[in-house]
Amino acid sequence: MDPQQEAVLKKIAWRVVPFLTLAYVVNYLDRTNIGVASLTMNKDLGFTATQYGLGAGILFLGYTVFEVPSNLALYSIGARRWMRGSWSPGRRVGRDRLGL
Repeated sequence: MDPQQEAVLKKIAWRVVPFLTLAYVVNYLDRTNIGVASLTMNKDLGFTATQYGLGAGILFLGYTVFEVPSNLALYSIGARRWMRGSWSPGRRVGRDRLGL
């Protein structure tokens, strides 16, 4: 590899690796948060361990099933339009709930 390619890869790594690290940490916190929530939530809602496990499994199955179509749409539509379309309903709901 020539020095110019190495410089480009090093620059990309310095920009991408911190973002990927942050994404990994947020993903880990999301997954562990569900486990911590079960400690009190199961008792409060009257769930058995089996019911909770089924619900958590359905949640992660949904992540898996919708990840591929979401990425295909992101690729074909473009990131700006995809994010705008996915965030707009949330903003509308928030405005409606706040009475704005």
